[in-house]
Amino acid sequence: MNASIITIGDELLIGQVVDTNSSWMGQELNKIGVYVIRKIVVGDVKRDIVDALDEAGAISDLVLITGGLGPTKDDITKHTLCDYFRGRLVFNEEVYEMVETYFARMKRPMLESNRRQAELPDNCIHIKNYNGTAPGMWFERDGKVFISMPGVPWEMKLMMQDNILARIKQKFETELIIHKTILTQGIGESFLSEHIRDIEDAFPEGIKLAYLPNLSSVRLRITARGKDESLLAEKVEMLTTQIKERLSEYIWGYDDDILEDVVGRMLISQQASLCTAESCTGGLIAHKLTSIPGSSVYFKGSIVSYSNEVKENLLSVKATTLRNFGAVSEESVHEMALGALKIMKTDYAIAVSGIAGPSGGTVDKPVGTVWIGIAKNEKVLTRKFLFPGNRERNMEMAAINGLSMLRKFMLSS
Repeated sequence: MNASIITIGDELLIGQVVDTNSSWMGQELNKIGVYVIRKIVVGDVKRDIVDALDEAGAISDLVLITGGLGPTKDDITKHTLCDYFRGRLVFNEEVYEMVETYFARMKRPMLESNRRQAELPDNCIHIKNYNGTAPGMWFERDGKVFISMPGVPWEMKLMMQDNILARIKQKFETELIIHKTILTQGIGESFLSEHIRDIEDAFPEGIKLAYLPNLSSVRLRITARGKDESLLAEKVEMLTTQIKERLSEYIWGYDDDILEDVVGRMLISQQASLCTAESCTGGLIAHKLTSIPGSSVYFKGSIVSYSNEVKENLLSVKATTLRNFGAVSEESVHEMALGALKIMKTDYAIAVSGIAGPSGGTVDKPVGTVWIGIAKNEKVLTRKFLFPGNRERNMEMAAINGLSMLRKFMLSS
């Protein structure tokens, strides 16, 4: 069974608001066996909305629509849908009572424009909105279902969870869809494909593999569709095991795992502590680590040594090291890591120094050059990277690779 999602609003097209609705709906629909094949974003223009409805309805069994149901003149979705399905607006007493109750609960006056939100097409099934004033609408035509919901995310989500998803399951016979995501780091998409080409070529019918690269990592998503849940799960587990055996050195987690959380759990299992000494990342690694609840158990602190003076005075990086090799060098991150261990008295330290850009690069050390050091006791592992991105991306990639290096270092130590 296929579905399309239409999100409506000029604010989405000009980037004033980011469309999170369609992503969330896609995830929830997938859980009940509905496969989203198209997402369409249009502005508050009747002709564009109609074109989107025609396009989505031609290829989908189910069309979900969000946005444009408010009380102001730019909210034209309800009137457009009424015309599209050849209905007429009628006043709905039940909806009006809900709108009245909502305004009374919020202790706000109700205007005439709010009253008109109780006017609905006579050929739709209205869907109750307990968290706002705009009801949802369910239309059916030629065996296909069109559902219109508010664009406000929390109103849409609760409407979906409380009513719409269950109604979709009752209306349509759907297949099961099972996903398994394998999280890798340290190997590119093309090399991954070559490593597991024979495994992928032997995938059974109804199961496919997707490569999803992002910065310094690649997600491998196995998707299986069918009727027998236990059989699908067994096949997915078998394929996951085959890939794991082939790519074990690159796999750091599965599904919704977060790298900094994986590292944190490893530190807890070792009863070990960690600190960071960061230059070009400006504390980004520390931020990632402390975003995990309970990280105070293992993370002790960070020194953001952005200047050479701080590297010297706090981390005990030698002036001769900085003068002879520069701040962005193997020698400097080596001393930064050991200096952080000494000050913080932790088991592990991550040190990072690099040129994030957009300026500051040289022929020998272009923008994107980053040195990372991982230390434990007197042992220090260092590695040089050359990242190809802009400032924000280079900082993010440095943080990811620092955590990944620590994970591998802990596994080998």
